Amino acid sequence: MDALWAPWRLAYVTQPARPSQPGNDCFICRGLADTNDRANLIAFRTRLSVVLLNRYPYNNGHLLIAPQTHKAKLEELTTDELLDVMETLRQMVRLLEEKMSPDGFNIGLNLGRVAGAGLPGHLHWHIVPRWNGDTNFMPVLADVKVIVQSLDALYDLLTSTPVAPTSE
Repeated sequence: MDALWAPWRLAYVTQPARPSQPGNDCFICRGLADTNDRANLIAFRTRLSVVLLNRYPYNNGHLLIAPQTHKAKLEELTTDELLDVMETLRQMVRLLEEKMSPDGFNIGLNLGRVAGAGLPGHLHWHIVPRWNGDTNFMPVLADVKVIVQSLDALYDLLTSTPVAPTSE
């Protein structure tokens, strides 16, 4: 058996299960309703959207951009919501370029559980920074992905610079 040291996951695996209630199954909505943005990994809020650190990142700097309203389909978004999300996405790419200097990005939206959406009820876009050489021998030899930065360090890095509000 392979063992990886990931002490930040202890809080997740030891937390009591939340009772299932309407609206309670959405971690984005729970985070937006709470005032502790850091605990909910909310890096930024705009008038209509929110930026979250991915709790289970594919790579360092993996962010989620979502509308603040709980909507599952693109056609449910108002024009203002869609524009705000896209402008926020553009600003986060620029911030990640400034703070982390990636060589490229994977940016995407999974619509529906069959398409890979882990949270199919609340639209959210993924921004995954990529670097030349970020695929190393670990996935090939050990079927393991190494994330070299903690979520706390990423949160501090991204929130250390104010982000200009999106145009309204």
